[in-house]
Amino acid sequence: QVQVVESGGGLVQPGGSLRLSCAASGSIFSVYNWHWYRQAPGKQRELVATITSGGSTNYADSVKGRFTISRDNAENTVYLQMNSLKPEDTAVYYCNGQRGFSYYLKYWGQGTQVTVSS
Repeated sequence: QVQVVESGGGLVQPGGSLRLSCAASGSIFSVYNWHWYRQAPGKQRELVATITSGGSTNYADSVKGRFTISRDNAENTVYLQMNSLKPEDTAVYYCNGQRGFSYYLKYWGQGTQVTVSS
């Protein structure tokens, strides 16, 4: 059944790093584009990073140069390497796949909490 498990979040000081993982189930992982989203307190969910089925990447301006999205199709896993973290990166981070107008997950998972604070 389609599902994801997000992990790797935690409490980190400004300037620190975290690596988030999104482990997906299913045999069609590789044909999807994959996204990382985040939702901070009092803010709308935003798209942070995308990696296409072909391996192309895109990032929100706010994280460009600091975050790197990658994927391992053999392991059905998407990663988000986050460096030079800032307090404004504090949010719950979620992943989901997209193929055309269809999404891998119908419902959002639990996400993983990232807190950047001194």
